[in-house]
Order: sequence, then C-alpha cells, then structure tokens
Amino acid sequence: MIKRTLYFGSPAKLATKDNQLIIQRDNERNVRIPIEDIGFIILDHYAISISKTLLSRCVENNTAILTADDKHMPNAWFMPLEGNAVQQKHFRIQMKAGVPLKKRLWKQTILAKIKNQSDLLKSQSIPDKYLIENAKKVKSGDPGNIEGRVARYYWQRLFNPFSFKRERFGGPPNNLLNYGYAILRAVIARAIVGSGLLPSLGIHHKSQYNPFPLADDIMEPYRPMVDELVLNMVLAEDDYLDLTPETKKTLLQLPVMDVKMGKNKKPLMIAASSTTSSLVRCFMGEDKKIIYPTLCH
Repeated sequence: MIKRTLYFGSPAKLATKDNQLIIQRDNERNVRIPIEDIGFIILDHYAISISKTLLSRCVENNTAILTADDKHMPNAWFMPLEGNAVQQKHFRIQMKAGVPLKKRLWKQTILAKIKNQSDLLKSQSIPDKYLIENAKKVKSGDPGNIEGRVARYYWQRLFNPFSFKRERFGGPPNNLLNYGYAILRAVIARAIVGSGLLPSLGIHHKSQYNPFPLADDIMEPYRPMVDELVLNMVLAEDDYLDLTPETKKTLLQLPVMDVKMGKNKKPLMIAASSTTSSLVRCFMGEDKKIIYPTLCH
C-alpha cells in the first residue's frame, strides 16, 4: 500500500480519535485521515502541537514524523524502537555479519549508485563512459574510493551549464538536494526499522557521531533519484533559489516517485522496503546480493 506524506507548514493542532489523524485549524473544519494511510508527517512550523496519543499511534503504524529547523530543513525524526516481529533475530544476524560480507555489500551498493548516476547523465546526453570504465575498477569495500572519483566527474557535469559545486552548505540548488536527501534518509530509515534491522549499525559508514549509518549506506544508490528530481526542477524553473512551498511540495513527492525494480515499476518507498528485506536475506545467508532500484526512463 502506498503511504501518504503530509506536510504542515502553518499552525495546526494534531490529535487522534478512532485511529484517525485529526487536523484542527482555526476557523476551519477538522480534517480526518486514517493513520494507516500515512507514511510520513513533516512538521515545519513552531505553532504546531501534536498529542502523545497520536505519536504512539504513528509509532504503531511505522509512520515517520520529521521536524524542520529555522531554515525549513528536516533536522530530526521520530521513529519506532520496535518495527518487526522478528527484530531480535535480525539484530543478532546483523551484528554477526563479518567484514568480508560487509565489503561485498558495499561494493554492490557503490556499483548500483554508479549505475544510476550513469543512467542520469546519459538521459541528459552527457557522456557517461568515465563512470562505466571506473565501475569496472570497484573492488570489495571500494578501497580505492572509486565512488569519490566518480562523484567529482558526475557533479562537474550534471548541472551544466549552471555554475554549480556540490557542497552541503553551498549555493542553490544544494538547498534542494539537501532537502531531498533528508526526506530520502527518513524513507530509508523507516524501511530499515520495518525490516527489523538496526539503523545504527552500518555496513560502511561508521562515524561515532552518526546515529543512522545504515540508512546512509543504503540510500547511496537512491541519491540519483533525488538528483533527477532536482535537476528537472532547475531546468523547468527560473526561480529555484529558495525552498518555497511549491519546491517543497515537489520534493515531498519523492516517497511515491516511481523507480524500477527489475522489470517492474514501484513507488520509491516500496522499493526501499524491498531493498532492506533483501539486505536481511544477505545477512541470513539466503541471498548474495542487495536488490537496488534503477531510474525510470
């Protein structure tokens, strides 16, 4: 089932009754939405109140709740501590995963990312031979950092003829990319929890200051989906400097954006669950490859 993404950018009171989200605003009729239909709730205003009962119901439904900072960038999310009936079993096999397995999984992840980056460049008639050639050089664990080498080529060309340098705190459209990646990270984290895995235990990312390294690992091949969405926005609009309600509305379509899983199209949030489920099978020794999506063209 495709879950809805709800964005709140103005004052509202959020409560629940009969397993429905109740949206209350001054001088407006209450709006009711079944909680089971909601995948993500984004809170982007300081005059929003939310009941503890609603938070509990959202946790039970594996609904991710994100909050935004003063710059309207997602800066935190509320996720369930329990998301799968066999969670403890999956935790154990995840923690027992050896270094050789993790390195193989990281190689697969980088190859899937480069594949999607290559497809995106090709769709814009930008030469992708450099990516294809370097993909052949990726070894287990990517000790040569082919990912970084490819990224430099990719970013130097993707937004041509616009003057652009990919930096977290750089000029536009870095702001749009950052917003999209924050949404993507929450989508992947939600799928990880739903598959009964620990988002804090990655296969490659290991920073002690990062509470969600596994989400950062798994989202890598999905990043070009955000890049494509932002690129289309930049090419279609002259005014893309600010995170306006319209640009955020477009980026919030990311969870239901179509991607390809094999020969079939799936919404990105469904594909993310397929990816994390395949990771569980890899940890259990039932499969040797993570299933990642490709761009829809």
